[in-house]
Amino acid sequence: MKHLSVIICAISIFFSVACSDNSPAYLPKPKGFHRIDLPKHAYEALPEEYPYSFEMSKHAIILPDTSHRAEPYWIEVKYPELTASISISYKKVNNNADSLAGFFNDSHRLTNKHNIRATAIDEYVMKSKKGYTAVLFELEGEVPSQFQYFLTDSTENFLRAALYFPTSTKNDSLAPVINWVKEDMMHMINTTEWRKM
Repeated sequence: MKHLSVIICAISIFFSVACSDNSPAYLPKPKGFHRIDLPKHAYEALPEEYPYSFEMSKHAIILPDTSHRAEPYWIEVKYPELTASISISYKKVNNNADSLAGFFNDSHRLTNKHNIRATAIDEYVMKSKKGYTAVLFELEGEVPSQFQYFLTDSTENFLRAALYFPTSTKNDSLAPVINWVKEDMMHMINTTEWRKM
């Protein structure tokens, strides 16, 4: 009987301490984003085997475009650590205004394919530091390509670039990486030159 009263007393003390208002409240952690450590921007020249040149990120590698519609000199500038790539396509204009207009229309059509998921597509026209015309597209919303551009000298060369993130991560979480790669792409625009092949 003495042991029973000791046990009941111990259980009573345990429950009174466990149910006390002084115990800390355990709440779930608020939703957060992955920490992304981005390296400093550093550039190197594209190899000389292409009819165009630009300075690309030292954190990227060049791979040939292996898609079924790829043409000569189409490449992927791939960022292995960021799961990002920039698709580069190139066309000869051959001083043909109709060809140039067709390339413009194709670029707009490819960008507008994202209208289904894009909340906005902003278009800007600028001159590169080398004097070439560039048309830039910034896409907002849950789109797989957030930044694209095309660049031309209007007579001989036409180059198009599109940033892609083949991931299910939401674009608001990717924003720092998107802006980081976009800075690389702006550097590519401003250092692009044409080579005779």
